[in-house]
Amino acid sequence: MIIGGPASQLLAGRVAAILNETLALCDYKTFPDGESYTQIVTPLDDEIVIIQSTPTDQDLVYLLQLLDVCRDRRVSLVIPYFGYARQDKIFKPGEPMTARALATALNPFLQNGRVHLVNIHAPSIMAHFQCPIENLDATSLLAERIASLGLKDTVVISPDKGAMAMAKTAAACLGCDCDYLQKTRLSGTEVSTAPKEVAVKGRDVVIFDDMIATGGTMATAIALLRQQGASRVYLAAVHPVLTGSAILKLYRSGVEAVLATDTLDKGVSTVSVAPLIAKALRA
Repeated sequence: MIIGGPASQLLAGRVAAILNETLALCDYKTFPDGESYTQIVTPLDDEIVIIQSTPTDQDLVYLLQLLDVCRDRRVSLVIPYFGYARQDKIFKPGEPMTARALATALNPFLQNGRVHLVNIHAPSIMAHFQCPIENLDATSLLAERIASLGLKDTVVISPDKGAMAMAKTAAACLGCDCDYLQKTRLSGTEVSTAPKEVAVKGRDVVIFDDMIATGGTMATAIALLRQQGASRVYLAAVHPVLTGSAILKLYRSGVEAVLATDTLDKGVSTVSVAPLIAKALRA
């Protein structure tokens, strides 16, 4: 049985359709005082798959409620987008490692289960889970969509050196060059940003990253690539967090199109990770 949390209902439906499994009917609501309420209306099977992203604190509460209902079953938990994944280190005295705290809260419900994540921002988080866990990579799915666009003389760009692994995977799928943006300080007040080695003039550029949050850094990168002569600039990301006016920033900067997956259900979520999740659940 597939149970879709309120943040992942469309994705859960897609996974259930691929696997030809029952999609549970659930009732989610918020009481006047702000408390969350969950009811799984469909009678439960012995084996359960819960699919729920956690972009907000309320979504975390819904997930805990779903796990509590299914506590006596064997549960496979899919968290397509794991909120607080960037809080994986303690930088200042008195700070929590929130990612660890969340894993600790989930562990008691997963003693006989397993967890599937999708392009987790900090893989170190996985060590805090006490059950089998897998980090699924949606890069190839995004690359397949890019390949269908008929781009010319394509180059894949990573926004920084740290995200080069994803860029290399995408470039291998597309059979093209890849590079990362490098900052060079020209003076005390002036900094230049450009691909480290590959020239982009007259080429179609695709920036790959695991997530887009505020869009500010990405918008700056897109504008710089356009100034350096890129023919068209596309943005491909797994997790479209897109807070505030992120989409406006990206399109004002000159992006041709924004492509993202449905780990979060947004207007740009045109690539589904359902086949990726379904394959992992079959294994």
